[in-house]
Amino acid sequence: MRAVLLLVVTLFALPVMAEPPQGYPFLAFDKAMQQARAENKLLFVYFGRYGCGYCEKTNKEAFSDKQVREAYSKNYVLAYVDSESGKRLRLPSGERVTEREVGTRYNAFVTPVFTFMTAEGKPLLRLVGVQRIEDLREADSKVQQFLKKKAKP
Repeated sequence: MRAVLLLVVTLFALPVMAEPPQGYPFLAFDKAMQQARAENKLLFVYFGRYGCGYCEKTNKEAFSDKQVREAYSKNYVLAYVDSESGKRLRLPSGERVTEREVGTRYNAFVTPVFTFMTAEGKPLLRLVGVQRIEDLREADSKVQQFLKKKAKP
């Protein structure tokens, strides 16, 4: 009986991480910022957390779409932030923060939150809550149109 109890306690004591959608090249926030700067791309940051039913619903229903996966993987450097995690990151400025602190800075108090931002961390567009395939496609279209307008002299 003690062995079973010890096993149960050990399983619950293991760190539990939230998961980004399968099949996407999501990086830690600090690594994604570095890559976005190097590639001169925008960031797409997914703020989620373990046990978030709305995150899971969005992962299964919207991020499962092949066109969404192709567009987002091509157009953005993808970052995943577990907004409740104590995992430490080092920002390009050298500052050490936790993923939870990053979530707080970007007002990710509920999940999921999806933020399109510059490589320097300036938010451009924010989506909150469950997203459908159409929502993600429309958001990508808006951001791409914004970039085209900005590029015109």
